[in-house]
Amino acid sequence: MSSAAASQDAAITGEGQPVVQTYELGKTYRTGFWLNQKVESLKQCTLSVYRGETFGLLGPNGAGKTTLLKTLLGIVRPTAGRGMLLGEALGDRRIKQRVGYLPENAYYYDFLTGWELLQFTAGLFQIPASVQRQRIPQLLDLVGLAQSAAKKKQLRQYSKGMVQRIGMAQALINDPDVVFLDEPMSGLDPMGRYQIREIILSLKAQGKTIFFNSHILSDVEKICDRIAILAQGELLTIGSLDQLLGTTNSYHVKGKGGNLDILKKWIPNLEMENDYWQGILPREPQDFLNLLPQIDAKIIGLNLARPSLEEFFIQQLHQRGIRYSR
Repeated sequence: MSSAAASQDAAITGEGQPVVQTYELGKTYRTGFWLNQKVESLKQCTLSVYRGETFGLLGPNGAGKTTLLKTLLGIVRPTAGRGMLLGEALGDRRIKQRVGYLPENAYYYDFLTGWELLQFTAGLFQIPASVQRQRIPQLLDLVGLAQSAAKKKQLRQYSKGMVQRIGMAQALINDPDVVFLDEPMSGLDPMGRYQIREIILSLKAQGKTIFFNSHILSDVEKICDRIAILAQGELLTIGSLDQLLGTTNSYHVKGKGGNLDILKKWIPNLEMENDYWQGILPREPQDFLNLLPQIDAKIIGLNLARPSLEEFFIQQLHQRGIRYSR
């Protein structure tokens, strides 16, 4: 994505200094026995994320989402371009105290309890014991884990959903300014996904900046202020859902019967099949619905015509000849 596009993106949001900013960020790995082969995981990625924003990074498996996230965190060094996190260069140790991170498929010490894990993580951040005694119960309450279970139950006895929730708590133990979540809904059942989604929404209500990777588009659509689509290491598009999917008040209508000549005046692209008709109504539907009884027509279906995020996502990939994930 060009720097001009990034500047336009910043102008649309109307925010101040970005929390996350990259310019033509790239990452190339060397592979093969002699390390003489190159794999380009990121290609000129330019994006900005602003304070208080919930930003979703979408892409198929192998798109480079985790590589980008780890590069932003300073875990992986870029081979091209540059970036800033919380006003400092990527990898600067001074900002680590202000960052929270939930890895995908995180591994924790099996024989620790949830409470002990949070104490251990708090110790890494040099959080005083007096503060820990207040913050750990607050975080357990936020993620929906009972204090009694957290104190007695070892992590090896936790379900996948419980592991994700205790992982979310450890990512927040230092009260971070920005939280990075790598596939936080991965492998969860519908109830687990709902619980994690509610936690993210509560963080959003607190004004936290949230950057997360996901391929579960329905959750992203409910949570995010803006999204970006990454495929084969390249950012394909970036913007709010309204910017990407459109805001026009068009509706897909389907019905039966009525006067076709009158219907065509309201629905220019009217299609007929037997006695049924359908098409796009390019206006608010109330007047049209009031008309139908007068022409002896019945409505069967009425839905917003703008594509779903899933449809838009697949369309973006197909336009670039991408039909399979790696």
